[in-house]
Amino acid sequence: MNITTIKEKISEILTAILEHTNFELHDELTAKDVDGWDSLSHMMIITKIEEEFGIRFKLRDLNKLKNMGSLITLIQSKL
Repeated sequence: MNITTIKEKISEILTAILEHTNFELHDELTAKDVDGWDSLSHMMIITKIEEEFGIRFKLRDLNKLKNMGSLITLIQSKL
């Protein structure tokens, strides 16, 4: 799966869970940059990403994430 498709799916997930599109999806994006992205919505986002892509994250993988770019790289490595 290419990066564009991954980003599109992530954007759809963020929009559905956060209920707004007041963000620009780019590699340096972090939760603190997006209104409403708190710890609860974070877990909902991660769970939905796992479901959407048919993958499972390990806790140590999630702890290493720094931004959207590292999440996309992680997803690619699991596909």
